[in-house]
Amino acid sequence: MNVIDIVLDTNVLFSALNSTKGASYKLLSLIGKGHFTIHLSVPLVLEYEEKLKEKRHQLGLSISDIDDVVDYLCSVGVRHDEINIFWRPCLNDPDDEMILELGIHSKSDFIVTHNIKDFHKVKGFRIKAISPADFLQILREEKMI
Repeated sequence: MNVIDIVLDTNVLFSALNSTKGASYKLLSLIGKGHFTIHLSVPLVLEYEEKLKEKRHQLGLSISDIDDVVDYLCSVGVRHDEINIFWRPCLNDPDDEMILELGIHSKSDFIVTHNIKDFHKVKGFRIKAISPADFLQILREEKMI
């Protein structure tokens, strides 16, 4: 497998910032190091900012800290300004629809999420919902980490 393309669900980013233990944190630490490519859209980045800033006290982070994380992701990710794929309603959560649309548009291999069950209908597309731990296992098997 060449470069693996992913869309990172907000819940994985939250988990990574909430604890230095676990697969989400390990995955976050690998972003921008050439092991895989993350894909971003304006709505997804806005969701990252909104959700993380809402929970900043729980995370023990300042607004500036969150801005730094999101800015870093924007600096290393592939930005998709216009997404002309609309499959709504396909999933139960509109925020998940936005992630699926980005995944399809970017031709990503995986949506990395803790809520795999929320993406049960992606099987009809060339993308798979996968947990951070399972994604890290794929990277190990492909000898990418």
